[in-house]
Amino acid sequence: MNRFLLRLFMSFFIFCSYGIVAQTAQNVEFKAVKYKPNVDAPLTTNELSKIKEVYGDQTQNIVLNDKAKVKRLKHLLRNRIRILKIDQAQKHRNYTLLSEVELFSAYNPNLKRDVVFDRYGFNPLKYNLNFFPTQNVLYRMDGTNYFIQIKSQFQ
Repeated sequence: MNRFLLRLFMSFFIFCSYGIVAQTAQNVEFKAVKYKPNVDAPLTTNELSKIKEVYGDQTQNIVLNDKAKVKRLKHLLRNRIRILKIDQAQKHRNYTLLSEVELFSAYNPNLKRDVVFDRYGFNPLKYNLNFFPTQNVLYRMDGTNYFIQIKSQFQ
């Protein structure tokens, strides 16, 4: 009789613990990144120079040998980063200033901040910005009406 109760108790315990584990598992929704056809084109000279500025001697090993990384960087530079000019002062809410963002100097310790903002020569890869947000993000260029918009990769 004791063996029967012990087996019954153990079976009940195992069954209950399985139910608890099954209930704690969460359904996570994964979204696919939507790439535009322009990411299939080769890197431009301008894009390659921006990448080389940030990755230095490691450009070939870290970036160019990794086709997926090249594709993500092309998508980022071509489709997801925009420079916006917003003249209305009331729109200049408390966005993160570019001067508050650290440089991404892991591969190039000689990387320097831009002293003067040049809209066309600006290299966003130099900064440790949130390049993979779930929603669009804005950063404000210090002392200007310019903002860096990083669009979500899931749009």
